[in-house]
Amino acid sequence: MKKITFMAAALLGTWMLSSCGNNARHQETPVDSAKAANKTDKAVDPKSADFAVNAANGGMMEVALGKLAQEKAVDPRVKAFATMMVNDHTNANNALKVIAEKRNLTLPAELSAESKNFLDRLSKKNGKQFDKEYIREMVDDHDQDVKDFDNAANNLEDVILREWARKMLPTLMMHQDSARAIKDSQ
Repeated sequence: MKKITFMAAALLGTWMLSSCGNNARHQETPVDSAKAANKTDKAVDPKSADFAVNAANGGMMEVALGKLAQEKAVDPRVKAFATMMVNDHTNANNALKVIAEKRNLTLPAELSAESKNFLDRLSKKNGKQFDKEYIREMVDDHDQDVKDFDNAANNLEDVILREWARKMLPTLMMHQDSARAIKDSQ
């Protein structure tokens, strides 16, 4: 009887170990890790923490895409827009990092897999095709950012993050308008 119990336990243990870590469809991303850490630490309310994590990932993406566009864009307006993205979002990211330190929030250290994949796909484009896709992404992204930051500026429980979102909103709206103007002229 002890042998059967031991064998059953050994088989169950082997099965559990083999199934752990082999799920290729669900790999934890930097964004997932940051959100999980914030849920554990509970430094701020969950909505405020999730907003900060998403804003950090989005800001890093804007900088990475902007740097890529500075190298690959052919339209001078797209290059100028990319420079503005790098400068403004670097400043916003730095301000968010300071807030996160004060609020004991964990932010992602690197881009999400989805963001990396888009960056990789876009890096394979050239010329006007690159410019068009980059600007289209900037319009779509800033449309969503304006909604998210407006919602955060009016609804977050964390006062410091709410004020940061409110402060960032005019800049994001200006980016949105600039990206739309470039898109309309292409």
